[in-house]
Amino acid sequence: MQEFYKKALIALLCLVVANALLAWFFIHQSFPTLTLLPAEKDGVRWHYDTYTDVATGGASTIRLHDASRERLRYHFRLSDKSEFPFVSAQLEMESAKGKQGVVDWSKYHTITFVAKCAPAGSMTFVVNTFDDQVTKPGYYATYRSPGTYFSCNEQGVPVSLDLARLYIPDWWFYQMKLDLSHQGYKLDKVARLVFGTSPTNPRNVDSYFEVGEVTLHGRDYRYISALVIIILSSWAAFGAWFFLAHTRALMASLDSKMKKDLPLVAYRQLTLEPYKDKEKANVLRYIATNYTNTELDLECVVNETGANRNKVNDVLKTELGMTFTSYLNKLRLTEAARLLSEKNSAAVAEIAYSVGYGNVSYFNKLFKEEYGCTPKAFRSLASQQEQHAGSLPSEAPAVPADTA
Repeated sequence: MQEFYKKALIALLCLVVANALLAWFFIHQSFPTLTLLPAEKDGVRWHYDTYTDVATGGASTIRLHDASRERLRYHFRLSDKSEFPFVSAQLEMESAKGKQGVVDWSKYHTITFVAKCAPAGSMTFVVNTFDDQVTKPGYYATYRSPGTYFSCNEQGVPVSLDLARLYIPDWWFYQMKLDLSHQGYKLDKVARLVFGTSPTNPRNVDSYFEVGEVTLHGRDYRYISALVIIILSSWAAFGAWFFLAHTRALMASLDSKMKKDLPLVAYRQLTLEPYKDKEKANVLRYIATNYTNTELDLECVVNETGANRNKVNDVLKTELGMTFTSYLNKLRLTEAARLLSEKNSAAVAEIAYSVGYGNVSYFNKLFKEEYGCTPKAFRSLASQQEQHAGSLPSEAPAVPADTA
């Protein structure tokens, strides 16, 4: 059994390590990220575009810096010619063919970036999403446009925005003639991201804005579900393997122990020679014929054989390498094992009494210590080992001949 437990321990450690590695991988995968700036070579396809209030009668200006793929930078100047001056720069999504497209960002819940501006103040972030009910492709005023404000300064402000808590402006509902309560939006068809000015930006002042390190963060619970299924399945498989392998190992161990005990209980019959020492023969014969007596103890052996205590102990130590108590228990337990494997109808208590134990609980304790399982479990295992029945002891311990 020691060899089995070593293998089981190694298998357990391998399972724990494998599960730990899988947990790290799946948990890491469950937090998907998508970097927009700086642009990745194989990332989302997009291009810059700008917008000013000139289209609505204003005179605000915007100048995009070198269209860098590392960060978005532009200078702007808001004019008070318009009641609501506004400028913005956008990251517009492209299809594989370079045309206007949409992307599915429904698995992302947060966007982070670093925003710089001069003078310090607040800017606007907007997501234009395609609405199948009202959107006209290419006409961004018809796209749902949830957004929010964020702060910036000349040193740069790390910004984290919850994409599920953006706000759609009232004017859009008025323009599209929709109920104001329909505030919901989806991120499965995102057309562009907008970084624009806010109502608090100063008029007629040369201003600057820069945004970089734009990254989307999400949570994909499918990986967590897969991880749970894999871990539960692996532990279930390990448990099934352990149970079956333990049963086989225990059966093999019991079979080996029974075979090993045969010559021991029969006083080493394979090498048995006539005892020239009559006193020794009497001691061994008496124990072998009276071990089922519940009252048998060392004092009884001394009184019935005439040998002193030291002689009895010397005989058992020399011949069998055991003390009186350990040898007596070995005899009784080996006989009990034989009876359990051969007499399925006999109760455990009946067998315990028949081999010399007056206390069934004590018998169960000793039996489990000797064979690694309870008498009932031993009987069950023995029934599965019918092919080995011939190797089990079929007779009571032999009595050595008195040849003195």
